Amino acid sequence: MEIVITGRHTQIKQRFRDVVESKMNRVTAIAPDAQRAQIVLSHEGNPRQADTAKRVEITIIAGSTVVRAEASSADEFSALDMALDKLTLRLRRTRDRRKDHRRGYENPVPVDLGVIEPEPAAAEEEVHEDVENSPAAAVASDLGPGESVEVQVGDTPIVIRRKLHIAEPMTIDEALYEMELIGHDFFLFVNKETGRPSVVYHRHGWSYGVFEIDTPENIKNK
Repeated sequence: MEIVITGRHTQIKQRFRDVVESKMNRVTAIAPDAQRAQIVLSHEGNPRQADTAKRVEITIIAGSTVVRAEASSADEFSALDMALDKLTLRLRRTRDRRKDHRRGYENPVPVDLGVIEPEPAAAEEEVHEDVENSPAAAVASDLGPGESVEVQVGDTPIVIRRKLHIAEPMTIDEALYEMELIGHDFFLFVNKETGRPSVVYHRHGWSYGVFEIDTPENIKNK
């Protein structure tokens, strides 16, 4: 497995590289097909955030599967251990779900159905500035796949960001699988069975919720 270590606002010391390489066997033991591990160490210079000054982000790539985890602590080694704990848990869940699907068994996942207007997942992307300084500008602008627009509302600190993400419709079970892979507490998707924009979210333990959104006009026509 290829291991790539980079730093943001900090230099990577050889000791940290050695520790990372020695601990990656925890990953290969669970995911022997992992091809690449990307580790990013970031430093927060604000002294008020000394307890979380070091952040470690780990991304594992195995074919088309991507699993991420991150953690922050006062030193890089503690942050690394915390991030690895999260990562190995997600890798085990991914491995177990694959085993269940190969057996033709679908886990009965307890869900709570509801309706909510979902928020898009945060991500790092290229931001295109807009000349109009209004909320309508972010909504009215035309975007291509993966593009985004960010607009500040007047003189306020409010910033509205809009991004277009292209994704195939999926089942609730597939959405839960994707949510576990990226390590988020929620995942926005289009429900293959209903065609509605939906959100799965983690409640507690192995319990999950599902929110769907629709319009009164669509409900009347069904």
